[in-house]
Amino acid sequence: MATALAAMSVACASAQELMCTVEVNAEQVEGSYKQVFQTLQQAVSDYMNTTVFSNAQFAPNEKIECRMFFTVKEYSEDGTVSGDLQVQSVRPVYNSSYTTTLLNFKDAKVDFSYRENDPLVFTLAQQESQLTAILNFYAYLFLAMDFDSFSPRGGDPYWERLKAIVQMGQSSGETGWKAFEDTKNRSAVLSAFTDASTEGLRDMIYTYHRRGLDEMAVSPDKGRAAITGSLDAVAAVARVAPMSVALSMFKDAKFDELVNLYSKAPSDERTKVYNLLEPIYPTEQSRLEEIKKGKETR
Repeated sequence: MATALAAMSVACASAQELMCTVEVNAEQVEGSYKQVFQTLQQAVSDYMNTTVFSNAQFAPNEKIECRMFFTVKEYSEDGTVSGDLQVQSVRPVYNSSYTTTLLNFKDAKVDFSYRENDPLVFTLAQQESQLTAILNFYAYLFLAMDFDSFSPRGGDPYWERLKAIVQMGQSSGETGWKAFEDTKNRSAVLSAFTDASTEGLRDMIYTYHRRGLDEMAVSPDKGRAAITGSLDAVAAVARVAPMSVALSMFKDAKFDELVNLYSKAPSDERTKVYNLLEPIYPTEQSRLEEIKKGKETR
């Protein structure tokens, strides 16, 4: 009995890594294709939630909470799907009920082929299809960023997987993978976190979350100070790569959170954060002003 229980424990610990909500919105598509998109949504959900992407040990309550929202803009009779994909992932913060957004990104050019009940087959040895390549890319991006947030450069194995996926995508000739094709495609996302000039963002992810947010339940001032220091990495990226997609990814994931984090911070700390971020995000004046002004304590 003890052996059986131990085996069961290991099986549970190495369970699949993601808890992924999938939605396919095809309201813009005319025609009687409703069933196709229903099966697509179910197929993608099954793929993301049953494929074991790594050897990492995950208990059921440790799964990475993520979301994929497909907006289908065109669908042709040959099975070509065109649209965009919004992806998001969150991470729990220690000693709290709060979850923080790690990733909030819109892939604006998503094209792939899908016919009703097409099987989605997982393999890393080759690009099985454009759709599974896209799904694999975001599965490993969820993993890479999550692991980076818990330990310094903890996502290394997953960034390596992402490099291989992008290389196969580039060889396929499909859209969304080519370097310099688009400043916000999947290749650009990979480069933002792995190029020597900008990969310091990965250290920022760790400091911001593990040394910052995770410490705030014990010492809000200490945790917030770590977050303030981590923002220097964002400024460093802006200096060497002002068009980097990582800058917009950071804004979309973190700006609302920063407003809340600094609402009751000392004025000098709020001013420092404002002065650091304002030159990078001049169109975000309203939220930046909220950071700078904070909230009056009674």
